[in-house]
Amino acid sequence: MAEKWLWMLMPWRGCWSSRGKRDGQEEERHVRANDRDYNDKFPYADNHIKTSKYNVFTFLPINLFEQFQRVANTYFLVLLILQLIPEISSLSWVTTTVPLVLVLVITAVKDATDDYFRYKSDQQVNNRQSQVLRGNLQNEKWMNVCVGDIVKLENNQFVAADTLLLSSSEPYGLCYIETAELDGETNLKVRQALTVTSDLGADIAKLADFNGEVICEPPNNKLDRFTGTLYWRDNKYPLDNEKMLLRGCVLRNTDWCFGMVIFAGLQTKLMQNCGRTKFKRTSIDKLMNTLVLWIFGFLVCMGVILAIGNTIWEQKVGRSFSVYLLWDEPIRNNNVVFSGFLTFWSYIIILNTMVPISLYLSVEVIRLGHSYFINWDRKMYYIQRDTPAEARTTTLNEELGQVEFIFSDKTGTLTQNIMVFNKCSINGKSYGDVYDEFGHKVEITERTACVDFSFNPLSDRKFRFHDSSLVEAVKIEEPSVQEFFRLLALCHTVMPEEKNEGDLVYQAQSPDEGALVTAARNFGFVFRSRTPETVTLYEMGTAVNYQLLAILDFNNVRKRMSVIVRNPAGHIKLYCKGADTIIFDRLDPSNQDLMNTTSEHLYEFAGEGLRTLALAYKDLDENVLEEWMKRLLYASTVIENREEGLADLYEEIETGLMLLGATAVEDKLQEGVPETIACLTLANIKIWVLTGDKLETAMNIGYSCNMLRDDMSEVFIISGHTSSEVLQQLRSAKEHILGLSRVSSTADVEKTDEFSDDSVFEETIIAEYALIINGHSLAHALEPDLEQVLLETACLCKTVICCRVTPMQKAQVVELVKTNKMAVTLAIGDGANDVSMIKTAHIGVGISGQEGMQAVLASDYSFAQFRYLQRLLLVHGRWSYFRMCNFLFYFFYKNFAFTVVHFWFGFFCGFSAQTVYDQWFITLFNIVYTSLPVLAMGLFDQDVNEANSHRFPSLYRPGQLNLLFNKRQFFLCTLQGMGTSFLLFFIPYGAFCLAVSDDGSHISDQQAFAVTIATSLVIVVSIQIGLDTYYWTAVNHVFVWGSLAVYFAILFAMHSDGLFSIFPSHFPFIGTGRNCLTQKSVWLVIMLTTVACVMPGLAVRFLKTDLYPTLTDKVRCLQQASRKLRPQEQNLRRVRRTSSRRSAYAFSHQQGYGELITSGKNMKVTASTAGPSPPLSPSSPGRVHNSRSLIESTLKRKGETPVACVSAEAYGTSGTSEGNTRTQQTLMD
Repeated sequence: MAEKWLWMLMPWRGCWSSRGKRDGQEEERHVRANDRDYNDKFPYADNHIKTSKYNVFTFLPINLFEQFQRVANTYFLVLLILQLIPEISSLSWVTTTVPLVLVLVITAVKDATDDYFRYKSDQQVNNRQSQVLRGNLQNEKWMNVCVGDIVKLENNQFVAADTLLLSSSEPYGLCYIETAELDGETNLKVRQALTVTSDLGADIAKLADFNGEVICEPPNNKLDRFTGTLYWRDNKYPLDNEKMLLRGCVLRNTDWCFGMVIFAGLQTKLMQNCGRTKFKRTSIDKLMNTLVLWIFGFLVCMGVILAIGNTIWEQKVGRSFSVYLLWDEPIRNNNVVFSGFLTFWSYIIILNTMVPISLYLSVEVIRLGHSYFINWDRKMYYIQRDTPAEARTTTLNEELGQVEFIFSDKTGTLTQNIMVFNKCSINGKSYGDVYDEFGHKVEITERTACVDFSFNPLSDRKFRFHDSSLVEAVKIEEPSVQEFFRLLALCHTVMPEEKNEGDLVYQAQSPDEGALVTAARNFGFVFRSRTPETVTLYEMGTAVNYQLLAILDFNNVRKRMSVIVRNPAGHIKLYCKGADTIIFDRLDPSNQDLMNTTSEHLYEFAGEGLRTLALAYKDLDENVLEEWMKRLLYASTVIENREEGLADLYEEIETGLMLLGATAVEDKLQEGVPETIACLTLANIKIWVLTGDKLETAMNIGYSCNMLRDDMSEVFIISGHTSSEVLQQLRSAKEHILGLSRVSSTADVEKTDEFSDDSVFEETIIAEYALIINGHSLAHALEPDLEQVLLETACLCKTVICCRVTPMQKAQVVELVKTNKMAVTLAIGDGANDVSMIKTAHIGVGISGQEGMQAVLASDYSFAQFRYLQRLLLVHGRWSYFRMCNFLFYFFYKNFAFTVVHFWFGFFCGFSAQTVYDQWFITLFNIVYTSLPVLAMGLFDQDVNEANSHRFPSLYRPGQLNLLFNKRQFFLCTLQGMGTSFLLFFIPYGAFCLAVSDDGSHISDQQAFAVTIATSLVIVVSIQIGLDTYYWTAVNHVFVWGSLAVYFAILFAMHSDGLFSIFPSHFPFIGTGRNCLTQKSVWLVIMLTTVACVMPGLAVRFLKTDLYPTLTDKVRCLQQASRKLRPQEQNLRRVRRTSSRRSAYAFSHQQGYGELITSGKNMKVTASTAGPSPPLSPSSPGRVHNSRSLIESTLKRKGETPVACVSAEAYGTSGTSEGNTRTQQTLMD
C-alpha cells in the first residue's frame, strides 16, 4: 500500500506524457553526470507526469468534441437540427433534446470525475520527494529529477528512475533490490557498481565532481538487458543490467546508495514495457454499430417508400383538396416531388425511434450496474489482505461471458511464489505423512497438529511440519538424519541476517533454497553465519564451524550444486544436491537398493506435484583434494575454455557419491487453482501459460495444476534453435496429432491440402496433447512465415505452456491468437512483465497482493486470487452476456413494435408524416414507460442461479459461440417487432371501422384510436418483458407493474382539465383517455390485440423448449424441480494425480552466487558473526575465487542468468520412466 502511488498514474490505462519533450528516434543515448546544460541538448523525457486531459477552461469544448466523435451522438444531433425545421418536422424538438442532453450531461460528469482522480494521482506522483545532488544533497520533487542527475536512495525506498548504480553502503558497491513491482518476485536480487565508482562512496564532494559520460542503448522495454559504456578519466568501462536500478525496484538491506539517472519518466524501462494502450470494445459493441447502420438503411428505405407514396398521393388525390386545403408555397410553385422530398425527411425524424438515444444510455447504466455487482461480490473478497474484486472498466462486462482463450502468468498468478518443505526421504524412509492409530494415512489439514519445535530456541515459528517421527529421529541422533539436515544447512548460497540475538532472517537467492535451509534450522541444524572461508552451524544447540573449501556452483547444465567442507574433526566432505536423474547417475554402485527405494518415494512426491531434490555426500581424501585443487586453480585462471575446464573438474570429483535421501518442496499454488483450471476447461476455455520460468519449473507447475497429466497422449517439447528446426518440430507435432503418416520434408510453410481446414480437427480430436515451447524457439515460431503453423499446432493441443518468454513475446502470442482465431482473449498476471499482455488481450485481469500494483493498474478487472477468475467468468461474465443479449433483443423488439406503427399509418393518412401517437407519448415511451422494466431485466435477470452456473460449466458455451444475440437473432426480433406493430395497428383499425360507443355514436376519432394503440402497446411490451424475465425480484415487480401504473396516471393527467387550464396549447384533448378507456369495446380490442401479439411468440417458445431444449432449458427445469429438495452439491475436489515421471526436479536457482559468497563481496565480516576460522591451505579455493572478480564471473554467465523481468525459477527435469521415453520421442533437438 505504501507505494501504490507509483502506478496510480495509470488507473485509466492511459499513456504517460512528458512535459515539454517528445521522444526522438534515438540510436544511442549520451548522458553526462552533473551536467544539465549538456543533457538538455537532447530531447530526453523528465519525470513529470500528466495523465489528466482537461482543465477548467478546456473541459467543455474538448469533452463535447470527444462525445460527438461517437456516431450515435452526431446522428441524434442531426435529427435535432432537422426537427427545428418547421416544414419537415411534425414532432417537437423536445422529444430528441431531452434524452440527448441527459446523455451528454451524464457522460460529461463521469469524464470530469475520472479526470479529477487522474489529476490527483498526477500530483501525488510528481510531488514525491527524492534526494538529488546539486552541489549538495537537496530534496527535490520527482517531477524535477532529470537525466544525468546524481540521486541518493535509502533503504526501503522506491527507485525514482532508471539509474546507474555508482556506490552503496555495502562492500564492493553491492546493493540488494526487490523487483516485485517488475516481475512479481519477492526474492532479493544483487546489483553491483563498478569498482571505480564504488570508491566514490558517500563522499558528496567526489560525487559532485563526478563527470563520467554514459553512452548506451536508446530507451526500450527489455527489462533484462542493458548495454552501455561509461567513459571517465580517459578509460572505458562496460555496463550491463547488473549495474542498473530500474524504476519500480525497492532498495532492500542496503542503508544507502547513489546512482546516476539514465532514463526518466516515459522513457524508463518500466514505462516502455507497459505496451501500447488500446481502446477495447466488446463484440456486442461492434455488432451494434453494424446493426445501427442496417437500421438506418431500413429507415431510409421506409422513408423512400413513404415519400414515393406521398408524391403519388399528392398527385392523384391531394390536388382534389387543394382548393380548401392549400398547399405550402414551395409545393405550389414547384411540384409534388418536392412534397415527397420533404416527407422523406419528416419520416426520418418520426421513425428515428427505432434506434433511440436511450438505448446507449441504458447500455451504460446496465454495464455500470454489472461492474458494481463485481465490486460488491463478497465471494470474490480476499479477507486476508482486505482486497475486494474491482471492475476497473464498465465497458467489457458482457465480454467476460465470451472468453475462449486465457493467457496466464505463473509466478504470483498461479503460484504464491512461496516454497514449503513438505516431505523428505532419508535412508530409505519417507517422512511427512501422518497416520492414525490404525496405520491409515490421514489427510493433512489446517487443524492437523504440528510438530513441537520448542526444544529449538532458534526455530522459525512460521515453519509447519506434521510428522513427529522425524523430530524423534533427530533427537535420538540418528546419523543419516543428522547428515541429511547438515547437508541442507551447508550446501546453499543463503545469506543470514541476525539483527537481534536469535532473530534470524535468511536472504535467499531463490525461495526453494530458503525453504530447505529453514527446514534444517527447525530440525536443529541452524545456519547461523558465514564468512568467505567458514560456515557456522548450531547443531542441536552447539556451535560448529566448518571450513568452506569450495563451492561447485549451480548452472542449468549441471542441475546440481556442491560444497566441499572440512569439519572440526578434520574430515573433508563433499555435499551435493540436485536433480535425481543427475545425482543417481553419480552414485556409488553400493547405493542401488537405497536408490530404488528413494526412487519410489520420489515418484510419490512427484505424484503430489512436489518439487524434488536428491541429496548425496562423499568423503574426500586430503591428498586427492589437494591435487584436485591445484588443477582447479589453474582451470579458473585460463582464458580460453574456462567454463568447460571447470565443468570437467566438477564432474570428476562429483562421482562415487553416497545417497542420503531426497527433499520434496511444495511450490505453493494459490488456493483453488487446480479446481479453477479444471472447471474452466470444462467450459471449453483454453488456458495457455506464458511464463518467464525455466522449462522444468513450468512443467512441474503444469503437473501440479493438472494442466499436464501422465495420461495425456503426448507432450510435445519445441526446443529448436533455428527456424527450420522449429518448423520441423511443429509440423511433426501437428501431423502426429492429425494422424498423418507422411512427414513433410519441405522447408516452406505453405498450407498443404491436409491442413487446409484444421478447425474441423480441433472439434473432433479426442486424445489430449500438450505443447511446451521454449523462449528461443518461440522467437522463431512468431516469425511471419511460421506463426500460422505455431497457431494451428497449439490450437490442436489441450495445454500450451510457453516458458522463458519475454514480456513482448507474451503480447505477441496473445496478438497472434486474437487476430487469427477471432476469439475473445483474456490475459491474467501480476507483474510489470505482464502489462503488455494484459493490454493486448480483449480483457486484462490483474492479480493484486504482495507482488505490486502495476498489473492491476493496467488491467480491466482485478482481484487477489486466481480462483476468483472462475466466478468472474462463469457467473458474472455469463450473466452479463445473457442479460445484455436479452436486453438488446427486447429493446429492439419493443422499438420496432412502437415505431413501425407509423409506417402502417402512413398508408391511411395520405403519407402526410402524421404521427399515430401524441408527441408526449413518443417522448416518454422510451425514457419513462418502458425504461425501468428493461433496465431491471438487464441488471437482475438470471437464466440459472450461480450454483448451477458453477455446476454446469458447459452453460458458458453459448457465449463463446455468440448464440444469444447475433445478426440472426436481430433479424428475428425485428421480424417479431414488425409483426407486433402490424397487429397493433390493424386490429384496432379494423375494429374501430365498425365499433360504436355505448350510446351508439362512433368512437373512431384519431385521438381515441391513438390511445387504444398506445395502451395496447404498453400492455403488450410489459407482458412480453414478463415472459422474457426468468428471475423475478421485487425490483422487477415494482418496475414492470409500476410502469404500467405510471402510464395510466400520466395518460389521465395529460387529458385532464387541470393541465389544459395551465397549458392549453400543449394538452388540448380534454377527457380523451377517460372517454376512450371507459368503453367496453375498447378494452375488448385491447385484450384481443394483446393476445394476438403475445400468443404466437409464446407458442413458438413452448414448442422450442419442449421439442428442442437447450442445456440452459434442461438446467432451468432441474433447478425448478429441485427448489424444495436441496440439490446435491457437486464440488470439484483436487485430484491427487499418480505419476510415473522420472523426476519432479525444479530448482529456482541461478549461477554465480557461489563465487559471490566465496569472494566475500556480499558480506560484512565482523567478529561477532565470523566466528573462529581454521587456517586455509595455500590451495584453498576460497583464495582461488578471491583472485577472480565478480564481474568476470557474472559476465561470462550472463546467457544463463535469469533476467530481471521474469521469474527466477530454475530449470529442472520433469519426466517419468514412461514420461522420459515418451518425451524423448517428442520434438527435442
